[in-house]
Amino acid sequence: MAYRRGVDGSVETVSDETVYLDAASGVPLHPVAREAIMAAQADGWADPGRLYAVGRRAAILLASAREAVADVLDARPDEISFTSSGLTALHAAVLGTMRGNRRRGSRFVHSAVEHSAVLHAAEWHVAAGGEAEAVPVDHLARVDVDTFVARARAASVAAAALQAANHEVGTAQPVSAVADRLGDVPLIVDATQTLGHTPAPCGWSVLAADARQWGGPAGVGVLAVRTGTRWVSPAPADDHGRVPGPPDIPAVVGAAAALRAVVREQSATASRLSALIDRIRARVPAGIPDVEVLGDPVDRLPHMVTFSFLYVDGESLLLELDRRGFAVSSGSSCTSSSLEPSHVLVAMGALTSGNVRVSLSRDTTVEQVERFLDALPDAVANVRAQLDAPS
Repeated sequence: MAYRRGVDGSVETVSDETVYLDAASGVPLHPVAREAIMAAQADGWADPGRLYAVGRRAAILLASAREAVADVLDARPDEISFTSSGLTALHAAVLGTMRGNRRRGSRFVHSAVEHSAVLHAAEWHVAAGGEAEAVPVDHLARVDVDTFVARARAASVAAAALQAANHEVGTAQPVSAVADRLGDVPLIVDATQTLGHTPAPCGWSVLAADARQWGGPAGVGVLAVRTGTRWVSPAPADDHGRVPGPPDIPAVVGAAAALRAVVREQSATASRLSALIDRIRARVPAGIPDVEVLGDPVDRLPHMVTFSFLYVDGESLLLELDRRGFAVSSGSSCTSSSLEPSHVLVAMGALTSGNVRVSLSRDTTVEQVERFLDALPDAVANVRAQLDAPS
């Protein structure tokens, strides 16, 4: 065991090894990505737009990375662009699609539980004179297909956005069913939590993804725009294509290599992690009173589960678990710097305090999950006692 000094000057015992259970925020660099980045350093540093030899070699690496990502998305390589993050990809997806479809109207329709990046882009659009409408969800955080399609096909709607699965509670959204009925309305799909964990969604016009979620390096996002979709960059004109500036080619190569690797193992990994999540979903409410399991128990991401604990402050529980050697997420996963409650939990009518999200990576073991399940009841009881909660 190790020790650290608490804020009150007391000495606290902490675990030597942290069990990382916050994969939805990002996972460590995949070994394949590390090797690919190192190999690409020699030839990937030059401007791929130049005609001399080192530029051509960099262009070949970039083209190969585009082909790898396109293959996973069932897309064309020229439909793939790389951004500096999944967040910037989401911003570009929303604002570029709305700008490209101004002739249709100025109204943007999205689910009430989209990632905060989508909501911020919607706010930006509204501030510029546009309109935005949030479609409500049920208690599982899922939109109703009929309602969403009706709102999206209404007059003056330029585009609609629907995430592939929710980033806070894991519920899968009916993207394919919605896409089949949207007609010519462009559909923006946030796949930042799903790509690498589940099969790529179908029916999208514009898609965004984040390499951190599948073991690629930080600083690589994916923006995919289907041929024929009207999309105009919200940024000033640039000679490099949809995204301003040349990409970090070694990082892009590493992201593509990691994606290929995790997709090959995707089915087996998803099956193993889903079984572990089922174990957590069953054990936690059975062993701890006054707890609610959030999200769809079946139609969900295979590696994520979220709980709401009554009489518990989420940040206090996070710190208590951290002291015991477990890294989890608490509160809103995408607006943690804000004092506002999670917009996802509000939209689905769930308890907005005492929330813990557990998300597993390909490296998570049964033994680590068992250690967490053994430690959680006492951690919750300790936090409740500190808050003088009823026993």
